[in-house]
Amino acid sequence: MRYDLYYWPSIQGRGEYVRLALEEAGAAYVDVARERGTAAMMRMMEEGATPPFAPPFLKAGKLVIGQTASILFYLGPRHGLAPKTEAGRLWVHQLQLTVTDFVLEVHDTHHPLGPSLYYENQKVEAKKRTREFWSERVPKFLGYFEGLKEKSGGAYVTGRKLAYIDLSLFQIVEGLRYAFPKRMKAFEKEIPELCELHDRIAARPKIAAYLASERRIAFNEDGIFRRYKELDD
Repeated sequence: MRYDLYYWPSIQGRGEYVRLALEEAGAAYVDVARERGTAAMMRMMEEGATPPFAPPFLKAGKLVIGQTASILFYLGPRHGLAPKTEAGRLWVHQLQLTVTDFVLEVHDTHHPLGPSLYYENQKVEAKKRTREFWSERVPKFLGYFEGLKEKSGGAYVTGRKLAYIDLSLFQIVEGLRYAFPKRMKAFEKEIPELCELHDRIAARPKIAAYLASERRIAFNEDGIFRRYKELDD
C-alpha cells in the first residue's frame, strides 16, 4: 500500500514520528503538502464523514487516520513495528501517548502562555517554564523511559525487537539536543540507556539513509523543538 501523509511542509513537528516509522518500514508514501502544497492538505481536512481535526493525518486506502499516536498504532502491526500480542500493542500505544504528553511540555517551554502569542511576547514566562521543565519534567519523563529501557533486558524498550516507540524516543533525544544543547549535554549522564538507544536507531540503515536525505527536514524555530540561547543556560 502507498500512504499519503499530510503534515506541514516546513517543520518536523508531530509528523516526524510518523515519517520515522514509514522510513524504517520502507513503506511507499507521499509527503503530500511538501509535494503538492498545503492547499491539497487543507482540502482533505474538509472531505469525508470523519474529517481529521488537524495534521498529521494519514490516508491509507479508504481510511483517514488522525493523531500521531493513532497513526502509529495503525502502522505498527502492519510493518513489524509493534508487538504481536494485543497486550503488547496496547502497552506500546500507552508509551506513545506518554511521548505525546512530553512533546506538549517541550512546546510549552517556548510558548507557556499559548500558541496564539509570539515567543517574543512571553519570553519571561518561557524562561521560568523552561527552568521547571528541566528541574522537574525532564527527569520525570526521561527517567521513566530510561527505567523501562534498562529493565527490558534487550536493545529496545520492549526487549529485543524494535518498535515504533523506540523511533519516537530517538526523536525526543535528537530534538532536545538541538533545542537545549548545553542542558542536554549535562543531563545525558542520567539517561545512558536512552542515549545508547538513540545511537542504535541512528545507525539503522534505513534511518541513517533518511537522516542524510533531503526528506529529513532540518530542525528550525517554527517547529516544536526550538533553540533559543536564553532558554539554554
